[in-house]
Amino acid sequence: MRSFAMFARTLLLSLALTGTAMAAETVNINTADAATLDRVLLNIGPSKAEAIVAYRKSNGPFRSADQLAQVPGIGLKTVEKNKDRIAVGGGTPPAPAATAKPAAGTAATAKPAATKR
Repeated sequence: MRSFAMFARTLLLSLALTGTAMAAETVNINTADAATLDRVLLNIGPSKAEAIVAYRKSNGPFRSADQLAQVPGIGLKTVEKNKDRIAVGGGTPPAPAATAKPAAGTAATAKPAATKR
């Protein structure tokens, strides 16, 4: 009987420590891909994970976990549930828009070349 009690205590302690270790997994929302966001964050499925990545690409890196609430489909409750799982680190700023105006004196403002007759 005594060995059973010792076994039960050991098993419970092992399960408690395993649960703590699994809950400690974090994800950097500025560098993670959609599959990782989907796997680590609670109430974030594939489509919301893709929305996070798309938002990050168009708006630049997140400055805080709370900024995730600006992603369509993600509310403050979801952010609060995931606070301990979210890391905010460096990311790359969004690429400059492709519709930038050319500088003065470039080909866009030059006169067209004369055509041969």
